[in-house]
Amino acid sequence: MENNTTLQQQLLEAGVHFGHLRKKWNPKMLPYIYAEKKGIHIIDLNKTVDCLQETALALKNIAKSGKKIMFVGTKKQAKEIVTECAQKVNMPFVTERWLGGMLTNFNTVRKSVKKMQSIEKMLADGSFDNITKKERLQLSRDRDKMEKVLGGIAQLGRVPAALFIIDIGHEHIAMAEAKRLGITTFGMVDTNCDPNKVDFPVPSNDDATKSIAIITNYITAAIAEGLAERQAEKSDDSEEGEDSGDNALKFSVDEEGDADGGRRGKPGAPKRRVPAAGGGGRRPAQKK
Repeated sequence: MENNTTLQQQLLEAGVHFGHLRKKWNPKMLPYIYAEKKGIHIIDLNKTVDCLQETALALKNIAKSGKKIMFVGTKKQAKEIVTECAQKVNMPFVTERWLGGMLTNFNTVRKSVKKMQSIEKMLADGSFDNITKKERLQLSRDRDKMEKVLGGIAQLGRVPAALFIIDIGHEHIAMAEAKRLGITTFGMVDTNCDPNKVDFPVPSNDDATKSIAIITNYITAAIAEGLAERQAEKSDDSEEGEDSGDNALKFSVDEEGDADGGRRGKPGAPKRRVPAAGGGGRRPAQKK
């Protein structure tokens, strides 16, 4: 309870409770609205805390399972925060422009990413030394343009398992693509949006930088925790594997011994008895 109170206090200080003007509200947000003050809706922070913790737990489990979570925030206030948080946990992100078909036409987008990476590689290793300065400049410009839009998803080999979105109204194309592909969506939802469009809504002010920062950082910390637990489990498994491997090796060495004078027979074949030294295996008959 104390943690919840502290979190609620932090959210209050960051201005997470400030919604939009009453005339801009979406009636479906009514369960998350606490009151109206000077024509502005105030979000119920108790509901925000509950939703935020539920969202954090779900994202932590996704990260723990080894799947990717894409951060989406193309609003001016969100760009820097989203980039920084996504890079902390090594997750894909989109902060410039959402390309239509980024998820639904993923294979084509991957081709563009590969093209960008091949240009980078050629510029780095000097493969373009024999082309003109003008052509090299053009290729550099193309690379920079692609890097700006696709840089955040360069390491994404397959469609992500989840999307974390800042302002679901602003990122409606990303929402539509995720819904079409059955991808789980998480998002900051202000009083002018429909919370039913997202699987895990977090009722909060999605316009203020401080508000975006506190919510995104809380989510990032949960993802980092999930990744750490995954790594710890992997370490435990590998240690167990090493121990069982050592035992198996010891067992096989003891089992085989030095039979056949150091030569190994076929696996599973019965071992021959080694005849006693100085004879063909039988004692010579004694003369009477």
